[in-house]
Amino acid sequence: MNQAVAVEQRTRAAQPAAVARLIALVLPLALLAGAYGSQYLGGLQPCEMCWWQRYAHMGALAFAILAFVRSNAQWVRWTTLLAALAIALSGGIAVYHAGVEAKIFEGFTTCTALPTKGLSTAELLKTLTHAPLVRCDEVQFRFLGISMAGWNAIISLSGAGTILYLLWKARKA
Repeated sequence: MNQAVAVEQRTRAAQPAAVARLIALVLPLALLAGAYGSQYLGGLQPCEMCWWQRYAHMGALAFAILAFVRSNAQWVRWTTLLAALAIALSGGIAVYHAGVEAKIFEGFTTCTALPTKGLSTAELLKTLTHAPLVRCDEVQFRFLGISMAGWNAIISLSGAGTILYLLWKARKA
């Protein structure tokens, strides 16, 4: 009888961890799909801070995939935790970005373009004239009065908090 109780307790503890791992995979995947969809289907061009948010979600996605590679409970917990932290990082960058858009923070006072070292004058001119000019302090699109950076902040921080709560709950069980 004790063995049945122990199995039930392990199963009950594994459920929140499994949900956390699934959220850690689906959330950055969905947010990246939305970002790339708005770029390639909606015609919105990302600014430098948009890219930073995407990079954090790409890292989260990599950690979440690693959480599915092995079934070791400690491995799953740590890789899911790292995914949650990367999601929270994207959310933190998004808070700053939304603050720049709302003129709460100053934002960049210098160019954030990628280095162009090694390009000829003609290649540099072509690159500059064909590159879309996207400012981090201007909102391209709002939904329900909130910019895409604002939505990323809300969704990412809420999702990261949910993942962390579920991991804590699984550890307590």
